Amino acid sequence: NARHIKNVPGHKTDKKDSEWIAKLLLSGLLKGSFVPAEWIRELRDLCRYKRKLIAQRVAQRNRVHKILEDANIKLASVVSDVFGISGTLILDALIQKQNDPEYLANLAKGSLRKKMTDLKLSLHGRLTDHHRFMLSTLRDSIDSINSQIRDIELRIESYAVELQQELDLLQTIPGVGKETAMNILAETGNDMGVFPDHKHLASWAGVSPGNNESAGKKKSTRITHGNKYLKTALVEAAWAASHTKDTYLNRKHGAIAARRGTKKALIAVAHKILTALYFILKNKESYLEPDDTAYQEKRKQAQIKKSLERLRGLGVQVDFRPN
Repeated sequence: NARHIKNVPGHKTDKKDSEWIAKLLLSGLLKGSFVPAEWIRELRDLCRYKRKLIAQRVAQRNRVHKILEDANIKLASVVSDVFGISGTLILDALIQKQNDPEYLANLAKGSLRKKMTDLKLSLHGRLTDHHRFMLSTLRDSIDSINSQIRDIELRIESYAVELQQELDLLQTIPGVGKETAMNILAETGNDMGVFPDHKHLASWAGVSPGNNESAGKKKSTRITHGNKYLKTALVEAAWAASHTKDTYLNRKHGAIAARRGTKKALIAVAHKILTALYFILKNKESYLEPDDTAYQEKRKQAQIKKSLERLRGLGVQVDFRPN
């Protein structure tokens, strides 16, 4: 870790760096890096490359939207998904030089047929040969990326057989689905013995608050960079958990978001999820919903006290009793 071995500022050259690293190594001051088993590293490559391909597919789809807008075809304003069944049929017809809005609108399926009038209006445009060539090229590119993603998913499934128990256990955490669980395992591995405790894992992932204190005064608690792929998966899971009903993670997100904002709340919930999965993988036990009855009662009394103070501030005297 480059941050752990930083030397005196202003005295940095490649030669001096190598000398300093050699001194640290001789003194036993170099910390070892986490290197998972080979099959976990292979799974990590597949999961990371799949994310790259999905990002490339999104970029290509955005280019299709741009070409349609350039041709004054407002299909995206009417169709919720241009690359759904109806949208794909219309795109194929446009590439094959079909310009009649009536014919194109009749290709719509399902509930989209209720918007026939708006759909016909959105298909009045000026599609040139250049636009058709670009749409055709982009469609081929998207189909190629979809094919690659399917191949990678099949390859990932072959690794999932070895991790079935861990995948089932991780999916008991609110907000964690199969794909998120696979991405997490691809980064951390299934052996938690390589981390001394859950705090080391949180620090390595980059979801724990940093320490920057001097003279008893805290200057910053910003999180570190950590493992960006793992952090992304955890934040996605935290966002899903924040939308669950009557769960500890949902209540935790609401309490922190009210004081410090949604972004800080998501990182805090991601930290909670990472702590939970550390003990789940270490002890091979499913997730148990924490009992926060005492916390909820304390929060309720605080809300009652705050409401009474606001009323007294408005000049109203209130006598109350519990139901």
